[in-house]
Amino acid sequence: MTRIESTDHAPLDDARLEDEWLEADAFGGFASGTVGTVRTRRYHALLLAATQPPAGRVTLVNGVEAWLEADGQRYPLTMQRYAPDILYPDVRASLLSFDTSPWPTWRFRVGVDAVIVAEVFVAKESRATVLRWRFEGATPSAWQNGNARLHVRPLVSGRDYHALHHENAAFGFDATVEGERVQWRPYCDLPVIDVKANGEYEHAPDWYRNFCYARERERGLDFIEDLAAPGVFHFDLAHADAVMILHAHTGAERPDTEAALAHAARLAATETQRRAAFGSRLARSADAYVVNRSGGRTIIAGFPWFTDWGRDTFISMRGLLLASGRHDEAESILLEWAGTISEGMVPNRFPDSGGLPEYNSVDASLWFVVAVQDYLATGHARAATASRLQRAAGAILDGYARGTRFGIAADSDGLLRAGVPGVQLTWMDAKAGDWVVTPRIGKPVEVQALWINALSASSAWSAQWQTLRDRAHSAFTARFVDPATHTLYDVVDVDHEPGKVDRAVRPNQIFAVGGLPFALVDGEVARAVVAQVEAQLLTPLGLRTLAPSDPAYRPHYAGGVLDRDGAYHQGTVWPWLLGPFVEAWVRVHGVAGARERFLTPLYAHLDRYGLDHISEVADGDAPHTPGGTPFQAWSLAELLRIEKRLGTD
Repeated sequence: MTRIESTDHAPLDDARLEDEWLEADAFGGFASGTVGTVRTRRYHALLLAATQPPAGRVTLVNGVEAWLEADGQRYPLTMQRYAPDILYPDVRASLLSFDTSPWPTWRFRVGVDAVIVAEVFVAKESRATVLRWRFEGATPSAWQNGNARLHVRPLVSGRDYHALHHENAAFGFDATVEGERVQWRPYCDLPVIDVKANGEYEHAPDWYRNFCYARERERGLDFIEDLAAPGVFHFDLAHADAVMILHAHTGAERPDTEAALAHAARLAATETQRRAAFGSRLARSADAYVVNRSGGRTIIAGFPWFTDWGRDTFISMRGLLLASGRHDEAESILLEWAGTISEGMVPNRFPDSGGLPEYNSVDASLWFVVAVQDYLATGHARAATASRLQRAAGAILDGYARGTRFGIAADSDGLLRAGVPGVQLTWMDAKAGDWVVTPRIGKPVEVQALWINALSASSAWSAQWQTLRDRAHSAFTARFVDPATHTLYDVVDVDHEPGKVDRAVRPNQIFAVGGLPFALVDGEVARAVVAQVEAQLLTPLGLRTLAPSDPAYRPHYAGGVLDRDGAYHQGTVWPWLLGPFVEAWVRVHGVAGARERFLTPLYAHLDRYGLDHISEVADGDAPHTPGGTPFQAWSLAELLRIEKRLGTD
């Protein structure tokens, strides 16, 4: 796990203070924040709950202001950023260390020789966030007679997690206090905020205004927020650890009567045991993405702003679950999605608001078939499950062969054509307003690799797909190889114009060599593909989405929405693509040295940006600054999958 420490000569580096931690529950909710305790995103919160798991997310408790009073001195334990860019109070000099094991843990120097330890963890199944503070070692003798008081002021909103909150007269400050339990209901249509604490509660309603979220400002979005402060909790830290247990109550739960300190200790013991059961740092991090949906399981595409997407789910499943031996959960997810097939397609997204699923991807359904193939290859499927999944795969192939939405259909050459103007169907799906940045209408190369892999897999279950598979494979070999370079075109029959090709150097061709069960090319072509991708697209954190020599190349993923969408697949690096590349490289060059050469930078990345996780993207140009979501499922999943593929050198 990640550990960050100051030295006797210097405090923690400011850049490290903005690295982020994540604590996810089992339903799509989570807590997150930074090493330096200051919130830099609208998504940073201590109690963020999914009201329609894994969607319907609402932010309830954004953070806290905590400080110790001893001997007439005030020692801050949290830090806030206010507009225009003011840090107050400043804890940088007193913050000694931060550790993610077993959960986010801070150590602060207070006074001359005392240290306070602060902890945050989410109890995965109960959805409670636990906050704890204690002295490290014995309480200083001068503070043992009630002269060490901890004060904690919750900062509350009650909003959609994508939104921002501002002072208003409708906010409900009223508190219900019963023993160690305090409850607030900011707005009538939201869950009750339930706080159990072993301290005294003082009701002191107020507004704290103009919190400034630096990451939102960088992204060209609104970044100023007002938060409500209903009251303050006071603790005698000299005589007992201080605990607060935060929970979102819908009214259906039975209130527990266990004392706060004992309750927190029990949750901590349960979480410690659960986390220790994971065999590795990566496996423990992978568990954050596996959550409940409709009584079954699903995979969150990334934190903090994604829910579950079809394409991401099936790509991620191969590393997060199958490579980790979590076969029952893989089966549950595949069966759940098998029931969503419509006109040969699985949904690519379920809207956050709970509306109708969106069937707007050409490759998500094919990735489903690949995931089914990989799952069945484990030998863990029961006969009834295997039969149902094979029927689902057949329904997808039948729908694609006959023709379905958005012009998706098998063409006369056996290859799969897809696309209509104004719609983004491949994984390169950035769209800003009416601008589809990379439309890739026609026959994209990775779609053909997925299509032929799906046909190959299904041919083992049903002979009806063998002829179409052979015709498509022959057409692929004949039509996609560029005779000048022996590499592969990115798209053929561009815009459905026969013979028109796109020669842009993109990473999609790598799927014809690695990343899927069946390679479509070998020999000279495979070597040429790997060589071109390695020379023009490979970076320490993944593959660029476009070669720097291309006039459309964008070196940085930064700025407002239009700038970022314009760069998303026009040069920006994607770590998940390193998995297919390494597999392709190994097929061409052999396994020796691959782990050290290609995975070492990703292991180092686990200690930066989104701690213990892999980011969504990075800049195309050095130093390849990470961007996008700091916690991305398929980025971590492909590292897990390729780790298993490589074994030991």
